Amino acid sequence: MQSIELSEGARVALLVPGSLEYVEVVMALLARGVFPIPLDPSLTAAERRRILAPLAPDLLVTTSEQLQALHHDLAGDRRGQPRGRPIHCTSGTTGTPKGVYSGLLSPADAAALVAEERELWGFTDTDVNLVLSPLHHSAPLRFATGTLHAGGRLVIPGRFDPTRVTEAIETERPTSMFCVPTHLQRLFAHWDQVGVPDLSSFRLVAHAGAPCPPQLKHRLIDLFPDGSTWEFYGSTEGQFTACRSEEWLAHPGTVGRARPGRVISADPDGRLWCVVPPHARFAYFGDEVKTAQAWRDTAAGQAFTVGDVGRVDGDGYVYLDGRRQDLIISGGVNVYPLEVENALREVPGVVDVAVYGAPDDDWGQRVCAAVVGPVDVGALDAHARNVLAPAKRPKDYTVVDALPLTATGKVRRDAVAALVSETHERPAD
Repeated sequence: MQSIELSEGARVALLVPGSLEYVEVVMALLARGVFPIPLDPSLTAAERRRILAPLAPDLLVTTSEQLQALHHDLAGDRRGQPRGRPIHCTSGTTGTPKGVYSGLLSPADAAALVAEERELWGFTDTDVNLVLSPLHHSAPLRFATGTLHAGGRLVIPGRFDPTRVTEAIETERPTSMFCVPTHLQRLFAHWDQVGVPDLSSFRLVAHAGAPCPPQLKHRLIDLFPDGSTWEFYGSTEGQFTACRSEEWLAHPGTVGRARPGRVISADPDGRLWCVVPPHARFAYFGDEVKTAQAWRDTAAGQAFTVGDVGRVDGDGYVYLDGRRQDLIISGGVNVYPLEVENALREVPGVVDVAVYGAPDDDWGQRVCAAVVGPVDVGALDAHARNVLAPAKRPKDYTVVDALPLTATGKVRRDAVAALVSETHERPAD
């Protein structure tokens, strides 16, 4: 790849597996005022086109050779102060992916962005961050860049595998890691078989991305050093809370109190709103209407919501009653039903379809689909494999006579699972 001049404000889409070079490219781009767009390299061609069309990237990086060339070109900027945040993509109620855009930050706000993460998580030059999740996700990338900015180093074992992770813990002696509950479940099951490694090197184990079952949380606390385990609540749009496990023990079920510089409140409908400092503000790239809907004026300042429902007690502890109404969280990955439904509607014979999450011991939730119409389940599965990334593909398909609807004709997602269960139990004619 020839050297390319990227002007301030340009956008670079990254569709390659995570690595140290990947993280350093992200940091170098941001130091130049260029915005990386980290994306899942397993996205299908159709998904890439749909997501990238409104973002109009100036450069698309899809091979390791391109990444290495860009890494070489940006060598002088790898530890510079970031002038913004990566454009991570999320989906709203329409199911259309949107880029979360910080815009270029002032020098003061850029410094505050780095300082907030460093002060909260205690990043230092002696840190060794063990990367368990794909680096195109916002949380693992944030912990990785925070570690490198402080002068620490990364350990990236590759695609999550309990054996490899255990070996890395034993040989690299990491001090920090971010994980989702599914990681913990798989690690603990492996350690039940081979024994628990020496975990004394850890000073920080942070988990988020999905609800953590209480029994899993208690085992996490028991296994890792005292005071090392945390939970936080956030979204692609922004961060809300952080909570030491010792606080969780005193306030079971909480996701913590507002992070420094933030104020969290619940409106009469239970939706959570968060006032953030200037460096944490955002817009949905190219979508002024959606941006306006996400923000409102409060007594404490401009606040945003992602539609999550919960409550805040008298001591400021936040409790979630549910994530976004239709959101499925499978292995810490957000899956939006409407996006999957729209893909399945392309299969001939589909009259209607409803996608929902079902409890799963390994992944928290698995994606399921109830389909109306004369359609073959094999055709649905084949189409999903062609147009949807692995996490979004339904694991179970059920053909039903009709979907449960409200009086206004909207699908009652809360009743779909019960309908599917009845369908499976109904005796054949």
